Amino acid sequence: MIIPSNDKFTAEQLKEVETILKEFQCRVAPIPGDTMTIYAIHGDERNELMINRLEGLSYVSRVDTIQSPYKLMDLKSRLAGEDIKIGGRTLRKDLLIIAGQCTIDPKNPNFFLETAQAVKEAGGHVVRGGVWKPRTSPHSYQGSDKAIEILMDASAKTGLPVNTEVMDEHQLQIAVEAGAHMIQVGARNALNYSLLKKIGELTIKKGTLILLKRGMHMGTIDEFICAAEYIVSSGNRNVLLCPRGTVPGLDGYRCHPDESITPLLKMKTWSPVVVDPSHSVGRAVFVPHSALAAIAYGADGLCIETHVQPKNGIGDDPKQAITPDVLKKIISDATALFEMKKKYPMYAAKVV
Repeated sequence: MIIPSNDKFTAEQLKEVETILKEFQCRVAPIPGDTMTIYAIHGDERNELMINRLEGLSYVSRVDTIQSPYKLMDLKSRLAGEDIKIGGRTLRKDLLIIAGQCTIDPKNPNFFLETAQAVKEAGGHVVRGGVWKPRTSPHSYQGSDKAIEILMDASAKTGLPVNTEVMDEHQLQIAVEAGAHMIQVGARNALNYSLLKKIGELTIKKGTLILLKRGMHMGTIDEFICAAEYIVSSGNRNVLLCPRGTVPGLDGYRCHPDESITPLLKMKTWSPVVVDPSHSVGRAVFVPHSALAAIAYGADGLCIETHVQPKNGIGDDPKQAITPDVLKKIISDATALFEMKKKYPMYAAKVV
């Protein structure tokens, strides 16, 4: 929106403004008022050079824009009114619970199949299972392509959709071809823009949901949302934002819990927020408290590590995974809290 210094532009001034805007594939539409005419910019109004040239004109008072570095993820975008659904749940309207093992152990596939069934019986909606795992040490177990068969077998036997993390295009291709319902982008790849774009391209019109975790070293809220913009602008708008704790960690916790950013995300974007309390706090005993705190902050769902026998799991499961009995209790309490917080609606308002 262009605000003139006087009550309106002269014909010559308007022509100069139109010429500048045309260079950036935009046009102007005068909106007459009782005391002043303002000028709406039609097109992408976020180009910094365009704004600088307009504000450099002596007869322009200022240019007011959305001031958002993202176009499609913005709360005011045309995508805001569209629903995202999975497992019979409509995100933002229904609480979504993703639960399952950190890592699928190919040597003990029954552990995962039993866990998947237990997740279903506890009231979960999506089964989580790590086919491939990023590891700090190259000597630690990295996952196996063959584990995708175990993941999809669990989906067939329980009737639940499944979630798994990918770290490169090879893994992405396998997950998409296998029919994984939700693809996770972990903290280490949260700013891997090439991978984010490829995910958007390969999941166009497949109905695949993308769970994008916040990077451990990620800074601003806008940086997190801009990462999601890469996926959406490449073709897939089914993106869920997943706070999972940041660094430096808090003494006693694995990371610094960041579920409190949920209201800030909701004031800027339409994307559902699904919090991962397991990686945030890093210890099973703290997970129920962190999970309920996330719901109280306005989260639309939870992603929780769960294992039928945590001590016999691999990866993070022995330390982080809760049992199905605990999961059932969390789901019950989280559902009640989710319904309770509807009494305190989070009115959409843009952060200035």
